[in-house]
Amino acid sequence: MRAIVGLLALALAGCSQARDGASIYLQRFFGECTAVYGTTTDLSKVEGECGIITTMINKFNAENPDVEVSQNVVAWPGYAQLTAQVAARDPPDIVTMHTGVMSDYAAKGLIEPIDAYLRDAGISPASFTDASRRAVTLNGRIYGLPWDTHGGLFHVNLSLFKQAGLMRGGKPVLPQSAEELLQHARQFKARTGKPYLIQSLVGDPAYQTRNMYTYLMAQDAAIFPDPNHIRLTTPEARRVAAFIRRISEERLTTLNQDTPAAIASFMNGEGGIYPTGTWMIGQFEAEANTPGRPLHNSYGVYPYPRLWGRQASFVSGHAWVVPKRERSAEQRAAMARFFRFMARHNFDWARTGHLPAFRSVVASPQFKALPHREDIAPLATIGQPLPGYVQRQSAIEGLVGEEVAAAVNGQKPIDRALADAERRVNNLLAQVD
Repeated sequence: MRAIVGLLALALAGCSQARDGASIYLQRFFGECTAVYGTTTDLSKVEGECGIITTMINKFNAENPDVEVSQNVVAWPGYAQLTAQVAARDPPDIVTMHTGVMSDYAAKGLIEPIDAYLRDAGISPASFTDASRRAVTLNGRIYGLPWDTHGGLFHVNLSLFKQAGLMRGGKPVLPQSAEELLQHARQFKARTGKPYLIQSLVGDPAYQTRNMYTYLMAQDAAIFPDPNHIRLTTPEARRVAAFIRRISEERLTTLNQDTPAAIASFMNGEGGIYPTGTWMIGQFEAEANTPGRPLHNSYGVYPYPRLWGRQASFVSGHAWVVPKRERSAEQRAAMARFFRFMARHNFDWARTGHLPAFRSVVASPQFKALPHREDIAPLATIGQPLPGYVQRQSAIEGLVGEEVAAAVNGQKPIDRALADAERRVNNLLAQVD
């Protein structure tokens, strides 16, 4: 990895040829659907990530005939292709990137701060939500236009909660402590005969890591005290792992399910709560609007409840970043114009289920009128990414999730699993320049 990134840095340093005129080469994921939306410009008539982003770019081009935006759609997440383009000294002008990946590129000088673009676009970082601003700030500089915030939520079957006696005033009663969750879960199982939680415990390290990070943040634990170390052999981490293991031991959750199985279980009414991400709201809401389905008129969604300390939630997001290369003044002006356009249409993107990146959108009646958005809006405030100095976040997620899973399912003693996770992550970080 170090050799590859070093090569990329050298390649970028030698990249001196600017693109002509006001053309912008944009690279993104979110799917390919030009066959359906290739000429669509009416955002009110499209749905889903692919349809909305494709239509946004069409609309920008239609409203800015003096700027040519060409787009390349890459298979998710697209970083292998970006690596190849940088090595070939021909990176795109603007790229979609997960905020958890930005630190890797910024540390090697492969993407540039965008403060000047934001200034020219009339966009103040103060307009970002707390969660999105944290996610794009590295070493005091803004490295991306935040596009959304996404993280874990409690997706709730309201019909089963009513059967379990856990509804008050039309809202589900969610626990306010770890012990209360266990009490609710036992009551739920006794009255419905079904597990309180549906979990994707197989092959989903991101799920395990999301839970661990969230409840360490709630306890104000220093997960990464410095750029080279993770801290998991702590009372706080043991408390979280032991609690999750107890839920499994008492059979208050589904067991041995991967993500597709867990999704199907929730949609089929086989449990009370499925802790998964913002990205599932659209699919579950469609189920709730389908007569005859188990979730019909019985779906709610809320941030993770406070079990220890304060309410917090580990989040990530998407951002628009600028790979470093020479560009003309015309191009830079066009890119600032593109950022201004995208910021103006952040509400349209929020219809996908992700949280908006701008305070004004979160507070708007238009956003709050969307299904469940007022209930999940606190995520924009309580959401917390990892510190910007933490590199290799994706790889770390896999290591932590694997070891937490081993602790939860009983493959390893909890203390050993946490020690192994800490050792493996620290060994990884020791190799980061």
